[in-house]
Amino acid sequence: MLKGALVGESLRVGAVLESPNLTLTRVLRRDASGSATTDQPTVWTFLEFEAEDEVADELADALAEALLAEGGWYASFTVGDEHVVVFAGRVFRHKRGDRSARAEVEAYARQVGVPAHQMDWGE
Repeated sequence: MLKGALVGESLRVGAVLESPNLTLTRVLRRDASGSATTDQPTVWTFLEFEAEDEVADELADALAEALLAEGGWYASFTVGDEHVVVFAGRVFRHKRGDRSARAEVEAYARQVGVPAHQMDWGE
């Protein structure tokens, strides 16, 4: 079963995220004023979800279409022994623990404006 999280404020206005069998497991609001960049709101809505492993590619593609391109946003989830990190228009999928692959994702994240302290996707 894949498990992940998405910040609601990271979605483009008008974006619709649909994926079969995507289950919302928890919604929480958090003060992000100590973490948010100047391009991000200071309160975030976290949407935690899970789904069957088979929808991983479809979900990643849907997230890549739905996320804002500006503001340094991403969504991430784990599926099996892999970690998937999704940005607007770009999907990275690598084995957890692969430091080289993670470094590639981090380099891209910096390029699109994600500060180092927000690169907190697990391994």
